[in-house]
Amino acid sequence: MANRGPSYGLSREVQQKIDRQYDPELEQILVRWILAQCGGDVAQPAPGRDGFQQWLKDGTVSTPGGRLGCGVGGCCATPPDPPSRQVLCQLINSLHPRGQGPVAKIQASAMAFKQMEQISQFLQAAERYGIAATDIFQTVDLWEGKNMACVQRTLMNLGSLAVAKGDGLFVGDPNWFPKKSQENRRVFSEDKLKEGQSVIGLQMGTNRGASQAGMTGYGMPRQIL
Repeated sequence: MANRGPSYGLSREVQQKIDRQYDPELEQILVRWILAQCGGDVAQPAPGRDGFQQWLKDGTVSTPGGRLGCGVGGCCATPPDPPSRQVLCQLINSLHPRGQGPVAKIQASAMAFKQMEQISQFLQAAERYGIAATDIFQTVDLWEGKNMACVQRTLMNLGSLAVAKGDGLFVGDPNWFPKKSQENRRVFSEDKLKEGQSVIGLQMGTNRGASQAGMTGYGMPRQIL
């Protein structure tokens, strides 16, 4: 899964808690969406967290027919019989009009720094697309498989935002992702706004609730019958 040694002690407990947050059902939804969004350039990944991580981080799943096609909105290098291009870059390019993809050059490379650079380009493009910086995973979360649940959340937010934009570039079932809240701007006339100025808010106090009317005044002895 990742080229790192095993964790021990507290680090192992923390990593196990993070790993338990991974959702296999969400993985299936994300795979279905990415396959639909990217078209025939991407092949089915191996099931499970490790296969999902390997599929996203460097695109080692071969394309159908052993060729390297060009996805929606982007261009790519075409070396002979290469692995699939970086899946995440293909995904973010497909959410933009053809020829306007934010990742202009998607390279198929077996070198680690090149693959990490492609992941970083996807993260920058996702933030420009509208994903909050707090909802974006770190490169090591995917590359080393440290937090695949965070990777899932980023992709889920990306899908929800693509549905909410309603620009016709989303491919798939909108019900796969939670619906994002949208702005509901209200416009009031001048007369309506003036009516609101004559209303006394409850923060000013009110005389319509309970009061001390009819009660014994201060300083008077209490009468016990």
